[in-house]
Amino acid sequence: MERNETTLIKESLAGDGKAFEELLSPYLQPMYSFVLSLTHDVLMAEDVTQETCIKIWKHLTRFDSEKSFKTWIFAIAKNTAFDALKKKRDLPFSAFSQGEDDEVEEPWSERIADESPLPDELLARADAAQFLERKLRMLPEGFRRILSLRYRDDFSLSEIAEILGEPYNTVKSRHGRALSGLRRVFEKDALSASDFSGKS
Repeated sequence: MERNETTLIKESLAGDGKAFEELLSPYLQPMYSFVLSLTHDVLMAEDVTQETCIKIWKHLTRFDSEKSFKTWIFAIAKNTAFDALKKKRDLPFSAFSQGEDDEVEEPWSERIADESPLPDELLARADAAQFLERKLRMLPEGFRRILSLRYRDDFSLSEIAEILGEPYNTVKSRHGRALSGLRRVFEKDALSASDFSGKS
């Protein structure tokens, strides 16, 4: 019988290294993927993921058991990734901004007004990780990040706000614009397929 997360946390706090490994095991790959999406560097992502694990072990006593453990460790991963990027100075400071101006990375996204959700069938297709990742690459980074956290990592908008350290309303607004941007990607693909079909 598998031990639950609460038990594993208690045993980890008591110094049980094996319990800590079991506690983190389900989150290692999602956390690495999240860090990689922030750093765009495989070696750095590996280092950041390892450093994040060390920080989690050191600061586990600070975890509020009333909150989500997954949300807590992703927030640590984000902060660790940003610290590593700042030290490396690979990116300008603006690249670390998570604010309302994310969408200006792409000119067309400034014109997005439709905040209605994607049709159910599109989200159903988006459940396929590879399919979603291909579509997300066509969006500005700020939009990719929030949609990945929502639909790949299954965080709620309030949890995403906590991870990113932003107001809930800011995250909710960007999520709506991100969905609208993704809708446009699907519509563009559908139009292209229609044109191709008509020429055949």
